[in-house]
Amino acid sequence: MKKLFLLAAACVAGVNSYSQSFMHGAGVVAFVQTSAKSDAFAVGGLTYSPRFNFMEQDNMSLSLGIPLSIGLGGSYNSSYGSYSGESNNLSFIFNAPLVFNANFGRGSSREADGRFGFFVGAGYGFHYSSRNQDYHDSVLGDYSASAKSSTNGPMANTGFRIGVGKVHNIEVKLSYMKGLSDDKPNVFSIGSLFNF
Repeated sequence: MKKLFLLAAACVAGVNSYSQSFMHGAGVVAFVQTSAKSDAFAVGGLTYSPRFNFMEQDNMSLSLGIPLSIGLGGSYNSSYGSYSGESNNLSFIFNAPLVFNANFGRGSSREADGRFGFFVGAGYGFHYSSRNQDYHDSVLGDYSASAKSSTNGPMANTGFRIGVGKVHNIEVKLSYMKGLSDDKPNVFSIGSLFNF
């Protein structure tokens, strides 16, 4: 019992010796989703990335974050003449991973100095996508198709940060998620954020 009490006291003292903070950023993101059962498609969107640094030291921190992203994409095509037709496609995505990151240099905390920083991490995410396709063909008639899918799975990300002013930074990140649903989609993304 005495050892358990000492271990708990040491853990509490260890956690309290590291500062903790909330950080967040917002920006733009592009997703590419591929799977064996459907064509690849790309979607652009917006992202908001809150994170909680649960351990901070000089120019290093460990954080837990939920970068939320939504995206919308589409295309329109028409042709006239002896053959006339038109098609439009609309795609939507929602992506929400839970990510554990190790942050180094600029952007690892509000007190971190230096001009540059980087991070690497892994986690587990949820991804939803929907695609609607409408075709009008003067010869074959009208055709509509829609597909919706949701998946979850492991993900990894990495990126770098460049300091702007005394506290803020611009972040560029890459991520990959492997969906575990039946079609096993691959979800790639690249994003750029301004961290407040």
